[in-house]
Order: sequence, then C-alpha cells, then structure tokens
Amino acid sequence: MPTANPRRTLDELAKLGERIFDQQIRPTLRPEDDGKFVAIDVESSDYEIDGDDYAAVTHLRSRRPAGDIWLMRVGSPTAYRLGAFR
Repeated sequence: MPTANPRRTLDELAKLGERIFDQQIRPTLRPEDDGKFVAIDVESSDYEIDGDDYAAVTHLRSRRPAGDIWLMRVGSPTAYRLGAFR
C-alpha cells in the first residue's frame, strides 16, 4: 500500500520497495514474521514489521514523517487480497 508522493510513480515505488525487501529485509525475517506487514521507507531503507498494517505504517511514520512508504506482507506477493475466497 503506497503513500502518495509526486516524486515517484507507483511502479517505481513498488520496484524500490520490493528490492529493499528482497535484499535487506527478507534475510532477517523469522518464521514467526510470516503474515506480518512490513512498511518500508524506500528513501532510507528503514522499515517496521507488525501484525497490523496501520501500526507498521504509524510506527515508521513516527521516525520518517516525510518518507516514501511501501507496504508489503511477509510470505505473500501482495499486502491485501481482493475478491471471494474459495
């Protein structure tokens, strides 16, 4: 889940966030982090992990109020799933 910033397109923000996640965050994750949200400031590579998406973003915003934040979910290709579950 991105936050609006006119400096980057959503595609650029996604690529940066995913690159930081894959290179810097994924190697530090533990099995108990599966399903948690990761809020990433793509400018500083600072991040916050929490089971609640709002809490992850809020905690990161307290440290990086002007950050360009991308939200991901550990163990999932997307932060959210839309549509019916079968």
